[in-house]
Amino acid sequence: MKLLIRNLDRSTTEEELKDLFSDYGAVQSCNLVLDKITGDSKGFAFVEMPKPGDAKAAMKSLNDKTVGNNKIRVKKAEDK
Repeated sequence: MKLLIRNLDRSTTEEELKDLFSDYGAVQSCNLVLDKITGDSKGFAFVEMPKPGDAKAAMKSLNDKTVGNNKIRVKKAEDK
């Protein structure tokens, strides 16, 4: 299941996100979205977890959790 994580602190790294979500199960991929010109974080990311149950547990526990200086929002990513 693919999750969208929004409102990330700009200093949050992919590694930190991976660690945060791996507490709930295996993390298949973690993709922090970066600005093409500056290389800085755009404040959102995608985390993919192979087991939907793990992803739902992570979503429930981490939504509205403060990470860095921001309260993150976690929801199921919509397919394009």
